[in-house]
Amino acid sequence: MNRRLLAGCVALALLLVTAGCLGGTSTVPNDQLDAAPDEPYAWDADTDAHITVQENGQFRAVYEMNQSSVTLYRLDGFGSRTPLPVEAVRYQYTNGTVLTGSELKARGGNVTQNDRITTIGLPADANRDGKIAFTSSSTPKRFSLPTFVEGSYEVVLPPDRRVSFPIFGAVRPGGYETEVIDNHLHIRWESVTTDSVVVQFYLQRDLFIFAGIAAISILVGGAGIVYYRRQIEELRKRRQDLGLDVEKDDRN
Repeated sequence: MNRRLLAGCVALALLLVTAGCLGGTSTVPNDQLDAAPDEPYAWDADTDAHITVQENGQFRAVYEMNQSSVTLYRLDGFGSRTPLPVEAVRYQYTNGTVLTGSELKARGGNVTQNDRITTIGLPADANRDGKIAFTSSSTPKRFSLPTFVEGSYEVVLPPDRRVSFPIFGAVRPGGYETEVIDNHLHIRWESVTTDSVVVQFYLQRDLFIFAGIAAISILVGGAGIVYYRRQIEELRKRRQDLGLDVEKDDRN
């Protein structure tokens, strides 16, 4: 009986390990945390979350904090959490002082990662306030991320990107407003309480390319139909010239 119990415990431990429940937690390296963002973070944004999608497949995010830490992740195709990779981590105190990732750690904060989540803990003297900023990876023509904090959101797209044309563009949740500033589309929600924010977008020139391809396809298809009908008509005339019986249905 003891052997069976031991075997059961071993099997359960193996299952937990393979499921990631006992996966180890590691600290994100300082050189990754202290990397410079491609552009300055939007510290002066008046929304609880401000996300700038970049042309290089990354995004810069700034979150207003009202808790001592934030958990970052994505959902895979099976609905399981996977850690969100972060770099260029910064923390801004309410007085405007900005810390790098390594300075955040030196003041009692932390940036850790396991096989399910990435966690950013605020400095010991942060008092659950201030803002956290980081850079992470996105997907070309589609931004999707869980709502790590509730409240107002703003997503800024790269130049010439739009969302208004159906099929190519989509925004979730609804109830948003849009504004184009310096050729950047700004999408804003007064309050987001859904589980995620999704923005599918396109380059404006993609619409012209699609329209051109559609027009060519229509012309080629129309020319093919005309050619086919002419061949049928010529075949019918040849049969008549040869004195063959031609049924009325052959003309259809």
